[in-house]
Amino acid sequence: MTVETGRCWVALQDVMDPEFPISVVDMGLIRGIDVDADGVVKVTMTYTSVACACMQWLEADIRKCLQELDGVGSVAIDVVWDPPWSVDQMTDRGKEIFRSWGVAPA
Repeated sequence: MTVETGRCWVALQDVMDPEFPISVVDMGLIRGIDVDADGVVKVTMTYTSVACACMQWLEADIRKCLQELDGVGSVAIDVVWDPPWSVDQMTDRGKEIFRSWGVAPA
């Protein structure tokens, strides 16, 4: 049995950006999740900056989180830079979190 894509999205809500207490999903870093018949989960993601110092930690946290789900065989992460990250990619919940901190995400 392989894991469903929706369960992966829900699980990644628990992976927090190390710089802000907001999930990688709400931050808009996760561009897509695909699961094949063998349970290989492919995560397509981006970062807010090519100079992000937290890349290794975030990817390790994503792998660990997803590998804990029943049915996941392995996790592959594909980092993409096009289109560049912007606040428009944040979820409505993510934007609301920033507003609660007094930051207008646009």
